[in-house]
Amino acid sequence: MPERSVGTRMVALVGPGGAGKTSLAEALLFAAKAIDRQGTVDAGTSLGDSSAEARARRGSTEINLARFAFLGDSFALADCPGSVGFSADGALALAAADLAVVVMDPDPARAPLAEPVLRQLEVLGVPHLLFVNKIDQGRGSIRALLETLQPMSARPLIARQIPIRDGETITGFVDLALERAFHYRAGKPSERREIPAELAARKTADRFHMLEQLADHDDALLEQLLMDETPELPAVLADLARETGENLGAPLLFGSALNGFGVRRLLKALRHEAPPPSRAAKRLGTTNGGAFVFKVSHGTAVGRLALARIFDTALTEGADLTGPDGAAIRVGALFTPHGDKTIKVARAEMGDVVAIAKAEGVRAGEWLASGKAAKPVEAQLPPSNHALAIATRDRKDDVRLSTALHKLVEEDPSLSWAQDEAHHETLLKGVNDEHLAVTLARLKRRYGVSVDSKPPTIGYKESIRKSVTQRGRHKKQSGGHGQFGDVVIELQPRERGEGFVFAERITGGAVPKQWIPAVEQGVRDAMAKGPLGFPVVDVAVTLTDGSYHSVDSSELAFRTAGRVAMAEALAAASPHLLEPVHRVTVFTPGHATSRVTSAVASRRGQMLGMGPREGWSRWDRIEALIPEAELLGLDAELRSLSQGLATYEAAFDHLAELNGKLADDVVQHVLEPA
Repeated sequence: MPERSVGTRMVALVGPGGAGKTSLAEALLFAAKAIDRQGTVDAGTSLGDSSAEARARRGSTEINLARFAFLGDSFALADCPGSVGFSADGALALAAADLAVVVMDPDPARAPLAEPVLRQLEVLGVPHLLFVNKIDQGRGSIRALLETLQPMSARPLIARQIPIRDGETITGFVDLALERAFHYRAGKPSERREIPAELAARKTADRFHMLEQLADHDDALLEQLLMDETPELPAVLADLARETGENLGAPLLFGSALNGFGVRRLLKALRHEAPPPSRAAKRLGTTNGGAFVFKVSHGTAVGRLALARIFDTALTEGADLTGPDGAAIRVGALFTPHGDKTIKVARAEMGDVVAIAKAEGVRAGEWLASGKAAKPVEAQLPPSNHALAIATRDRKDDVRLSTALHKLVEEDPSLSWAQDEAHHETLLKGVNDEHLAVTLARLKRRYGVSVDSKPPTIGYKESIRKSVTQRGRHKKQSGGHGQFGDVVIELQPRERGEGFVFAERITGGAVPKQWIPAVEQGVRDAMAKGPLGFPVVDVAVTLTDGSYHSVDSSELAFRTAGRVAMAEALAAASPHLLEPVHRVTVFTPGHATSRVTSAVASRRGQMLGMGPREGWSRWDRIEALIPEAELLGLDAELRSLSQGLATYEAAFDHLAELNGKLADDVVQHVLEPA
């Protein structure tokens, strides 16, 4: 069992969207008397999901933090978003947690929805247990659910309870450790009853199986089982606590958050089996103590806050800590986050989750260390594949937009923005369409900046098929000095990806050397927008001849002559369109693989290969080349084909020739007047 008085332990609620994590958080807080009434997500009365965006979605868009005490033990609760579009917000909080509760649906057909978070916990090394929610609505057996889940977990799943049924309805459970039966009562603690006679044999068999699992890490227990001896209850409970706390196995409990079923049993499991904060500190790689910052927040009246977990004996306002760059940082005011409120406190103890004011420059994943600077922790983030080009509706808001985007990106590590100079667009990039829609709503609500958005301009290019020689002459006479420049260039195609080169073979001073750079600049001017309307790539230009006038020639004249020669040469050299093609890796559960490959093919995708996803149960990895123009909406389509599970990563690979009607449509769109 974990030692008493270990400090505040942090519990993270994780799992797929819609599993009921926020409802479970509400139920835990209500059962622990941290709130005086249990709200609901549907009614918009829950402590968590208090933002306008979360209320509108009826689902978490950012991490919810709260605190409660149960039977003298203190806990910090982190309700992490389940939707992949918002999962980055809780990624570092999960890494800092002592224990994770994986909340899931009782339907075995929906069990695969929990696999991504189980794999994430495996990578992070965070101890965890499973809570099967909505058990009163469940169909199918817990045993079938366990059989479906076990291949998805690197740890053995340990059934701690078996259900008591009244027809198709689960009305209670048998606790296999205590060998006691309990009957659910809505809004009240479960009532102890006799174990039903029809479950006696199953209880004996399932309890023995649970003990066999515990004996894998307890030689004394194994010997008792071999000798057909009954182990003492305290030893069994100690083994269960060690199994969970040392991440040797993952217990499975069940209940109903909305009705309070099984919630107090879960609270007792958290109290006895969540490990002390010192283990999380060791897992995060610190030996100096201090505060681990897992999120930065700008959404409160207090201003910029660094949300952090304390891994030190205590922290007070005004304390001096070491920042990530080794500089001294003085701690500002301390607050305890509880839902949408921040409560000022004078002191934070070991394991507490606090919001620290005036921790300027410190980012999520970094330490405010007690000793020397500590190494930052990298978050596990979903790929950010979706982008929008955004523009303010009022140009006077441009400066405010930049400031607001900086704050939003600091809060959300899966969000980024940049200026696309080539197309004069501000690009906002996030995980998926849902993620960016919420970001734009937050931008307007918090900072009063309304923007128009559209898909980013695709980076089409053009090149040529044949070589040509072209003369370009610029001659203009108007009072005083005139303008005269005359050049002859050879234009040749190059292999794809070889870029642009400029050379000269001038003899006899036909073009004076001081004006040759001007000719090159004129050539580059013409390449900025070729005859099809796009930048020109992969060509070689050689200046071979020309002439000049001793009075009228100038740098401007030869630059103009170079541009004229290049423009006419490009038009005569069989120009053709090039489109960007991305190398795409799709990760999908096996049941959706055929549908996903069909979707890739329908987007002009070229399959490169397919195989099992390493380390995952019944998942596939698909490699393909897909034109950038076809990536729009791919994420949403993959989600619809795979119960929301399939994801993809994409990176630019090469430019490919585009012909026929598709090319004609692209060119026509560019030529159409705005």
